[in-house]
Amino acid sequence: MVKIGIVGVGHLGKIHLRCIREISGYHIAGIVDLDEEMARKVAAENHLPLFSSLDALLQEVDAVSIVTPTTTHYELAHRAIEQGKHVFIEKPVTDTSEKALRLNESAARHGVKVQVGHVERFNPALLALQGEIINPAFVEVHRLANYNPRSNDVSVIQDLMIHDLDILLHFIDSPIRDVRANGLSIISPTEDICNARIEFENGAVANVTASRISVKNMRKMRLFQSNAYISLDFLEKRSQVIRIDDEKMGEEALKLDLGDREKFITISNIEGPQTNAIKQEFESFYQSITKGTPEVVTLRDGIRALELAEQIERAVSTQGKLTGFLKSVDQDPS
Repeated sequence: MVKIGIVGVGHLGKIHLRCIREISGYHIAGIVDLDEEMARKVAAENHLPLFSSLDALLQEVDAVSIVTPTTTHYELAHRAIEQGKHVFIEKPVTDTSEKALRLNESAARHGVKVQVGHVERFNPALLALQGEIINPAFVEVHRLANYNPRSNDVSVIQDLMIHDLDILLHFIDSPIRDVRANGLSIISPTEDICNARIEFENGAVANVTASRISVKNMRKMRLFQSNAYISLDFLEKRSQVIRIDDEKMGEEALKLDLGDREKFITISNIEGPQTNAIKQEFESFYQSITKGTPEVVTLRDGIRALELAEQIERAVSTQGKLTGFLKSVDQDPS
């Protein structure tokens, strides 16, 4: 039995609590939150112990889930790791990559598991592609969302775009050669809209757009490679793979006559397992703790995504702000 504590029981913390409760093998030992009134209410509703401080909670647990503002992640996670506790920490892992690297050193020194909450890794749209050979030459990403005041402690790059940066780095195993970006602040002090062009040393290019003041929601990623076009819809939780082959690969294949030769197009609509992605995160975290398996999203993964996010933020600051961008950001690129 893994005794786990929840640090932060706001909107997402309550979801963590509910999902963890559904997993056999976990025992929720208690909660802690700076908002004492809300914490008392959540503790009472869920019949859980309420702790007055993080240190008091750490005395009673094997692991913690940290679901607090990004600026607090480092201090809370560091204190837990230094006491030998396993840590699940929401993305972005910390507010600076320098702090995240210090966490990595501490975790290695104490031999604890640290998993970062890049939940899209568990999205059925991505899980549907397991077994596919993915080697994209060009990637187009749009992640648009309505404004949510809960997330304005960081820029849209660290709030939303970082999901896609993590997936890009998961797909493309190559150092980054160049980053160009523009951004615009509309409501919050930091960027609410950003477009980045990321070039990798292997020649792959990604064009990534994120907005948190859109009139509609969209989470789409399109990958183009030599033999296929792959489309992921993280919102609808499904994927489509369009392959181009020299030979007919099925009864539904469409012939493409190129004059001196023929090609065949096969369209496959794929759905992954329709599971609760957050619950799956914690199931994998449990396996890491109890069986020693590697974390699905490691602390190093979280650091790489954060480092790229910071690189994009620097590019925005040096390459200027967008003008006229609001006219096009809500257009469906499909």
